[in-house]
Amino acid sequence: MCADVLTQAPAEEQANPLLEGLRSARLPAPCAVVIFGASGDLTQRKLIPALYALAAEGSLPPGFSIVGAARTEMDDERFRSAMRDAVAEHSRVALHDDVWEGFASGLFAASYDLDRDGGLDALKSKLADVDRDRGSAGNRVFYLSVPPSAVVPLAERLHQAGLCRPEGGGFSRVIVEKPFGRDLDTARELTSRLHEFFAEEQIYRIDHYLGKESVQNLLVFRFANGIFEPLWNRQYIDHVQITVAEAIGVEGRGAYYEEAGALRDIVQNHIMQLMAIVGMEPPSNFEAETVRDEKVKLLRAVRPIHPDDALSHTVRGQYGGGWVDGQEAAAYRDEKAVKPGSLRETFVAMKLDVDNWRWAGTPFYLRAGKRLMKRATEIAIQFRRVPHSPFTGHIATPTGALPPDAMEPNLLILRIQPDEGISLRFSAKVPGQAMRIRSVNMDFLYGSSFLKESPEAYERLLLDCMLGDATLFARADEVEQAWRICTAILDGWRAHPPDTSRFPNYEAGTWGPDEARAFMDRDGRSWHRP
Repeated sequence: MCADVLTQAPAEEQANPLLEGLRSARLPAPCAVVIFGASGDLTQRKLIPALYALAAEGSLPPGFSIVGAARTEMDDERFRSAMRDAVAEHSRVALHDDVWEGFASGLFAASYDLDRDGGLDALKSKLADVDRDRGSAGNRVFYLSVPPSAVVPLAERLHQAGLCRPEGGGFSRVIVEKPFGRDLDTARELTSRLHEFFAEEQIYRIDHYLGKESVQNLLVFRFANGIFEPLWNRQYIDHVQITVAEAIGVEGRGAYYEEAGALRDIVQNHIMQLMAIVGMEPPSNFEAETVRDEKVKLLRAVRPIHPDDALSHTVRGQYGGGWVDGQEAAAYRDEKAVKPGSLRETFVAMKLDVDNWRWAGTPFYLRAGKRLMKRATEIAIQFRRVPHSPFTGHIATPTGALPPDAMEPNLLILRIQPDEGISLRFSAKVPGQAMRIRSVNMDFLYGSSFLKESPEAYERLLLDCMLGDATLFARADEVEQAWRICTAILDGWRAHPPDTSRFPNYEAGTWGPDEARAFMDRDGRSWHRP
C-alpha cells in the first residue's frame, strides 16, 4: 500500500506574493565564504558542489564570493579550473557554462601559513579586495575543513589577524567540522579555547546528518501533525531503535579509525542528534535556540551508563573478512594503517534510558557499524502490543496459543537514507474465508511524492550559516551532553577491555556480532532489519 503522490500547488498559490516573500527571505546578505583546506577532498566533493548548486538555483546573493585558502600556492585560475572539475564530477546540479561563468567570477585563491606570525596576511589582503570589488561588506564565513589539531591554532591566527570580530556592522562566523573533542574533557577544552576568539553565537558546529531532508522532515512529522504526537510517549511506544549501518569499511581511514572508533565517529554525533530529535519535547516555536534548548533537555535526561555497567548495556564489535554485495571484504585488522592486533570497535550497540515523564520505561536502542549487510540509516518506533487480542481463538494452533509471529506490533519506520521515506506497519486481514492476519506497510517516499530532487545536506547547512540560522547546528552544551553519555561508556570499556581472542567477532556482510542479538533477546525484543 503506497501513499498517493502529492500534487503540486496550483498556479495561483505558486504565484502567491506571500510565498514569494518567504523565498526571498532565504537570500543571505552578500558575503565571502573562506574555505580553509581548499585543496582537500571535502572541498571538492561536497562544499564547492553544494555552493554551485545554490548558485544554480538562485539562492546566493549578487557578489557572493569564495576564497579557497590552502597551504600550497595556487592562483585564481588554477583554483577555478580545479573546482570546475569538482563540480562536473560531484554536483547534483549539472554544470552549465552560463551558470559556471557567474559562479567562477567569485572564486579566488589565497595561501596561509599557521607556523609564522602574519601567516594570514595574504588572505586578509584578498578579503579586502573582495569587499571592495564584490561588495561583500565585511561579511565572512570561515569553514575550517582542517585536521582537528589545526582548529584552535587557526582560530587563534584569525583572531591575531583581526578577522574574528565583524567590522562595520557585518558578520563573522566559523564552521567547525567534527570531531568536537575525543571525550567530555577535551570537548570542554575545545569549546573554551574557541570562546577565546569567537562568541558562541558565531560558532557553527556542523553535522551533515542534520542537513538531510529526511531528518528535517522528522521535525515536521512530529510537530506539524496531530495524529502521532499524542501517541509519542511511554504509554504507547514500547521502544525506539536507531540504526546507522554502513556496508563500506574504513575506506583508507584506518589511522583515523584507530583513534576514533564507531562510538566517537558515529554515535556521539549523528546518532545522539537523531535521538534528541526523536525524543525532545515540542518547542514553542522554530527559533534556533528554542529548538536546541529542547534537544539539550532530552540529552540531559539520558541516564548515564556507569562504567561498571558498560558491558551489560553495550556491545562492541569488529569486522573480520567476509563478503559484501558479492565482493570479498578484508578484515578491519588487514586495512591500511590498522594495528595487527587492534581492539578498536567498528560496531557498537547500546541501550539508553531517558529519565523523564515522556520516556520513563521506554528504552532507546542504538547501533552503528561498518561492513554490515547494507547501507541504511533509519529510526524504528515500535508501539506496544494490544493488551488483549480478540483474534486469538480465530487463529488457533495445535497448542491453542496464538502464533508468536501472527500479530506483529505496529511499527513506524523513518528512513533517513538511502531510500528516504516513512513506513507504517499495521495488521490487516488476508482476503479469504478464514480469519488470517498479516502485517502490511503503508509507505511514503520522498522521490515519488514530491517529484523533486532533494538538496544535498551541505547545501542546506551552508545556506543556513550564511543566513545566521543555527537551528541545525550543534550548540556547545549539546556536544557536552552527548559526550557525557559516551565518555562514561569509554571509561567502562577501558576498565573492561574485550577478550582479544574473540575479536574480530562478526563477519563482513552480516548485521554485527551475535552478542548484539543476544543483547536484545535478554529484553524480549529483537533488532528491526532495515
